[in-house]
Amino acid sequence: MTSARPEEPGLADAVRAGAAGLYSLEAACDLIIGAGWLHRDDFARFVTTAAPVTSGATELAHIDWQSAIASRDAGLLPCSSGENRTLRLAASIAAGIPVNLNDTLSGLDRAGISLVVRAVRHANGQRPADHASS
Repeated sequence: MTSARPEEPGLADAVRAGAAGLYSLEAACDLIIGAGWLHRDDFARFVTTAAPVTSGATELAHIDWQSAIASRDAGLLPCSSGENRTLRLAASIAAGIPVNLNDTLSGLDRAGISLVVRAVRHANGQRPADHASS
């Protein structure tokens, strides 16, 4: 069983700041944030934060996509089938990790497919209107 925790204040902002300027990475991070992965204790070990170089800047965070997928494949990151699909799509968008689109897309619920469509459009350079651009 996984444990959920409240998202750390600023963690989503730090993840977004770490991805800023790279459409695919921004899209994947927004997908993970939207799907609620940052609330999971067992996913937190794949997020590394770093202090900003300049004073007063937003903290930066990086997701280790390869390790998250390897952990999932090894059975060390339990999740629902929908969470698995969303994680794999995000890792593919961010880091080019192969994903079976036939299986992955056909198994998403309405909320999941909405997040994925938004991410695909974002990765293609069409940032959502509510996205704070860099």
